[in-house]
Amino acid sequence: MSKDIKIKKGLDIKLVGEAEKSVEQAIVSNFCTIRPEDFHSVIPKLVAKEGTALKAGDVIFYDKSNEEVKFVSPVSGTVIEVLRGPKRRIDAVKIQADKPQSYKDFGKFNTSSDAKTTKAHLLASGCWSFIKQRPYDVIANPEKSPKSIFISGLATAPLAADLDFVLQGKEAELQAAVSALAKLTDGQVHIGVGSNSSPLTNMTDAIIHNVSGPHPAGNVGTHINKIDPVNKGEVVWTVNAQDLVIIGELLLTGKFIAERVVALVGSSVKKPRYFKTKIGSEVATMVYDNGVEKDGNDRIISGNVLSGKQLKPDGSLGYYDNVISVIPEGDDYEFFGWNKPVFNKVSTSRALTFSWLTPKKKFALNTNTNGEHRAFVVTGSYEEVFPLDIYPMQILKACKYEDLDEMETLGMYEVAPEDFALTEFICVSKQPHQDIIRKGLDLMLKEIG
Repeated sequence: MSKDIKIKKGLDIKLVGEAEKSVEQAIVSNFCTIRPEDFHSVIPKLVAKEGTALKAGDVIFYDKSNEEVKFVSPVSGTVIEVLRGPKRRIDAVKIQADKPQSYKDFGKFNTSSDAKTTKAHLLASGCWSFIKQRPYDVIANPEKSPKSIFISGLATAPLAADLDFVLQGKEAELQAAVSALAKLTDGQVHIGVGSNSSPLTNMTDAIIHNVSGPHPAGNVGTHINKIDPVNKGEVVWTVNAQDLVIIGELLLTGKFIAERVVALVGSSVKKPRYFKTKIGSEVATMVYDNGVEKDGNDRIISGNVLSGKQLKPDGSLGYYDNVISVIPEGDDYEFFGWNKPVFNKVSTSRALTFSWLTPKKKFALNTNTNGEHRAFVVTGSYEEVFPLDIYPMQILKACKYEDLDEMETLGMYEVAPEDFALTEFICVSKQPHQDIIRKGLDLMLKEIG
């Protein structure tokens, strides 16, 4: 089987506001906020109550359904607030960070250790939270062994961080993490890269795949579908490339160093570039102090514009995110806009939009959906941008009417919400595809998992 993955179906959305390849140290955030909602299906049991002093790496909470899975503090400091929702649900834990940071010492890891010792070390240090699984796109169950592990070394989403750039100089940490993960599977570690200059290209203990094509060529779900699809009863694990660095540093130094190189991007940013910060830091330290109008009518998104999460101005960086996107809020409407040929919008249709005439043009899009929610319209357009060997319309409908047998047959075990971000973007019916898939996965996890 060829190691190359060539994707023909998809859509590259070229937007204004790509980050310049320069890294600045972000203003040190006074607060760090960890939100359990970032860890889907986890029910947190709080360990660090208000007033608790923490070192970076100390446990904040663990998963009630599996106490081995711990979530640790990215910073040293004091828990100043535990935000709660209905029925005393834990919505967020807010930590006031110390100025000089201190770290819990987990000890340098012996690289010759076996799989059981490696797994125990990752669980104890909180690094297990970076390992996700398919099916269900949730944190991996440590009691099950994966048939393979997937890592994507390229990001093709609009304005995504350039992983070749942000991973530079981290080869030792990446290799330590890959070698440790390789012990946890009876199969292979698969790494997809977009160029020979990627720091992941020369990793040992893994199979390297050269990936090319339009978005979603960089999605790990695309790689799984093309290399090792997930069937009933099987499990594969996935890890984000930047999270490998945190795992590797933990193994090499014994410290949980939760640093992120984050791309600040979007047409509302005066000077898009990269910042070095920590997981859970306040986005205001990067957004407002460095080039975005405070009174501007903009939307701040933790993540990319297709699958990220909207933040308030006082929000914090998502646990798994390495992009902050800022684009204009689309709350203005064109009179008879539906009946006009347009030159400043992206579409797969050649009927009323002309983006296909200028394939290299970059667009300054806003959040306007250009239409209202309506019933599914069968147009065949989903299949044009959906490279997985799955019927997108049928699987979305199966999720809507909650037919578990049909969802299972159609390939629900290997998909995640982000795999349907493009079909949601082009959907003339304005259906929330990612939310539909997430609810379908939750139902399967409850009834089958």
